Amino acid sequence: MKLLLGTRNPGKIKEITTILEGSGWSFSSLQEFAGVGPAAEEGATYAENAIAKAQFYAAATGMLALADDSGFEVAALGGAPGVYSARYAGDNASDADRRRLLLSELAKADSRDRRARFVAAVAIARPDGQVLNVSEGTCDGTIVFEARGTGGFGYDPLFVPDGYNQTFAELPDDVKNRISHRARALMRLRDSLDHLHPSS
Repeated sequence: MKLLLGTRNPGKIKEITTILEGSGWSFSSLQEFAGVGPAAEEGATYAENAIAKAQFYAAATGMLALADDSGFEVAALGGAPGVYSARYAGDNASDADRRRLLLSELAKADSRDRRARFVAAVAIARPDGQVLNVSEGTCDGTIVFEARGTGGFGYDPLFVPDGYNQTFAELPDDVKNRISHRARALMRLRDSLDHLHPSS
């Protein structure tokens, strides 16, 4: 039983395969499909984007596909960058560029509120477009004043989850893979993997 992970991000691939280890599935990723371009992300919600990506990659590869969409929601910025988190500083911006812009915007905000949360949606779709599962997860915490840590990716070095003193980028992988937004969404989805099969 093989499942395509609809991402080329090495950090995401590692997270997803680690969390779903022992599920009885083996995994491929878009790294093995150089000719498949990026799926459009035009939805208004994480779930809509995750579904669209899963359907696109399933159709493009002929495989059962899992895709996720996630974002970082900052209270003092009215929930921004939200679904635009990956494109916050422009299409070609680096993770460091996005973090710098976020801290700059937060410094200008008329609020001292440092609350934030990560949100993730994960979807599985068949090549015919049928959506088999959608799961969501969140992780609440606060934003630090400067990036800390070398692990993770994206906004991880700025985010300290509730109940911890370290950022996502400082926490050991086994801890992050237990409490993160994506971990929570994937653990909800994992229960349904037992009932899914590409030929079903």
